[in-house]
Parts: sequence; C-alpha cells; structure tokens
Amino acid sequence: MSEKTDKSRDADRKKTGISKTTLIVIGIVIVIAIAAVAGFVFLKNGAAPAGASDSFTKAGALYSQSVDLANAGKYQEALDKADAALVYNVSSLNPLIQSNRAGILVMLGRNNEAVAAADVAINAPGNLTTLRSIAYYNKGNALTALNRTAEANAAYANATALDPALKHP
Repeated sequence: MSEKTDKSRDADRKKTGISKTTLIVIGIVIVIAIAAVAGFVFLKNGAAPAGASDSFTKAGALYSQSVDLANAGKYQEALDKADAALVYNVSSLNPLIQSNRAGILVMLGRNNEAVAAADVAINAPGNLTTLRSIAYYNKGNALTALNRTAEANAAYANATALDPALKHP
C-alpha cells in the first residue's frame, strides 16, 4: 500500500472517530438521565423508607456536582464529591456513582482503584445496561493504562456489546 493511502485512511479515522473525552461525557449524561428517571420512579412509588428521599436527594446533588467538576477537568474535587455521595449509601445511586468514579480515577491515574470502582458498577444488580457499558469502557481505559491489554480488549468488547456507540479506542 502506498504511504498516501495510509495517510488518507488515518485522516478518515480521525474524522469519524469519537474522542475518549466525548464518550465519557456522553456516558455521564446518559447515566445521569437514567439516575434521574430511576429516582423519580423510586420516590413517586413511595418505595422510600423514612429519610431515604433526603439521602437520595443529598447523594444525587453530590453526584451531580461530581459530574460537573469532572467535566470541568477538576478531577480530584470531582472524586471528593463522588466519595461524599457514596457515604449516603443509596443503593439505587451507588452503581452510577461508582461508574463515574471509575472514569475520574482513570483521569487521576489511579487505575487499580478505577478497575475496582468499575467492577462495583458492573456487578450491581438490576437492568443497568447503559451504566454497565460505561463502566466496562472506563475499566478498559484503566486496564490499558496498566498495560493489561488482553483484559482491556475484553472490557472494551463488553462495552461495545452493550452499547455499539462505545468503540474500542
């Protein structure tokens, strides 16, 4: 193949590829929407024990602040807010928060912790397809940084299987 053809293909890939940051932001927005709907249904059905709605509201607010800080590139502050949200131990939000934490921890270079956070989200009970896809993708990023290529490829494959928009970088 000619060098010109290779350069042309590389340029085409760059034009059609979605950046890792864009995927993370899209994933975070999707997960926030899922959490909001789940929270609304949870509270509307009156399934919350006394004090649970207050905990849900506080944890949700901290989680939202965490997302905003992460989007602003303030990863340590974002992690602090996510950790504060986890203190409320709201079972319906914890997988969402952990999935987000995994992405933040990758950005901080704390990849072993990112893998652990992603695993919490991946193994959470329930129909959490979008959340799991993002957690697998974040896990793939962490494993790539740890040079665990085969495991990273498997995590990316799981992410793509759950959400075809999440392609292996």
